[in-house]
Order: sequence, then C-alpha cells, then structure tokens
Amino acid sequence: MESDPIFEIRRDLAAAFRLAARRGWDDIVWTHLSAAVPGEPGHYFINRFGLRFDEVTASNLVKVDVQGRVVDGSSAPVNPSGFAIHGCVHAARTDAVCVIHLHTLWGQTLAARPEGLLPCSQPAMRLHGRLGRHAYEGLAFEGPERARLVQSLGRHDGLILENHGVLTVGRTVAEAFVLMHLLERAAQVQLQAQSAGAEVLCAPPDVVARTQQQWIGDGRTPEGVDEWPALLRQVQRSDPDFLGERHPDAR
Repeated sequence: MESDPIFEIRRDLAAAFRLAARRGWDDIVWTHLSAAVPGEPGHYFINRFGLRFDEVTASNLVKVDVQGRVVDGSSAPVNPSGFAIHGCVHAARTDAVCVIHLHTLWGQTLAARPEGLLPCSQPAMRLHGRLGRHAYEGLAFEGPERARLVQSLGRHDGLILENHGVLTVGRTVAEAFVLMHLLERAAQVQLQAQSAGAEVLCAPPDVVARTQQQWIGDGRTPEGVDEWPALLRQVQRSDPDFLGERHPDAR
C-alpha cells in the first residue's frame, strides 16, 4: 500500500498531542505543537484553539499559513498569537518540520534558572550546548522579537525561553517529541539534584563531547526513529480515538 505523507504527519502530530497530555505537558488550552504540511510549502498543521491536548485528533487539526491564518476552508478557531513562535521558526528553519512549544512545570522551572541546562545527566549531555536561550520580553511576539527569537534558536535543537517555557524542533514529529522528552527528563534530574542542596555533579567537557558524539553520530538519522513505533503503539492502545473521523486529506 502506497504511503500517504499527509495522513502520516496528521497521525504523528495527533499522537504527539495525546502523548504530551498523558505526560502532563499540557497547559489547559495553551501552547502548541505544529508540523509542516508535506508538499505544501508555507502551510502547517496546528491544534484547534480551545481543545485540550487529549481532544486533538488527526482529523480536527487545522491547516494554517505562516501568519497563522486558516487556509483549509474551515471556520476553525486558531490562536494567531500562539502560532507566532511556530510561524517564525518554521519560516527560518526549513528543516524544522515539527515545532513543539510547552509550558511544562520542569521546563518553566529550568527557564527560571540562570545557569541553563547542566551536563549532570545522560539526557542533558545529548542537549548540552545545543539549546539556545531567549530573554523574556512579554506576552506579545511582534516582528522584531520574532527575529530575535529566530536568531537565538540558530541551528540549535531547541530553546530555553527564559521565564516562559521550552521549545524543540525536529526533522520529524518523532524527533521533536523525543528531544522534548529528553529535555524534560534532564530538567527534572537537574532541578531535583539542585533541590537536595549539595553541589550538582557534572561530567567533564571531554566526556560530554564524547557522549554527544556517540549519541548523535553523523547526525543524519533523526531522533525518535527507534522510539516512535513504540510510542505510536501506546497511543493506539490508550487513545483509540486519536485519528478522529476520516481525515480530510485521505486518498
């Protein structure tokens, strides 16, 4: 059977929303996961505004342009200001097929710490030096700030948005999701270790560099290749409704 890239991106994005909800990564109806529409440059799928993450399905995702305007002919509500971060990242990074921005407890706590992510755990070593930082400027994301945010991201795997939250990007939905999983785990380990009051044990730079090289290799294989099939099976068992109705792009 011939693969359907649009169905697959809808399926994977909806699965990522459900997995995020089960991990407690949601913030009522705020924050977003977005993905580029295959074969449609400048078009992206995002969650319908007002839905919880556990209500998102492959069929109720909304197609928007880089400005966050609905382009699928529906009257679905979207949050244009919420897409501001996603739109500028997608536009600047054509490799960023998926962008995940969250307000998790551990991510927001890390974003309130001045030292950033320390190489004190194995997942942190994967991300050490590969996260940008963006200073908090308020709720609105006007053009000048979006330009600064993109500059802060550069070619990194993600961003610590100071006093705000965290963001990861991926060449696939799976990669962005697994990078967020690693960031959440690393933040939790660091913050809990720091809460014990003693000095946090960090690996020396040469060990961090070697670990990262062993993990990433030549960088050609996206994160999540090994994990995503298992995660999809989890969603299929726990959330059998995640595909929703027959999706509008079905062939």
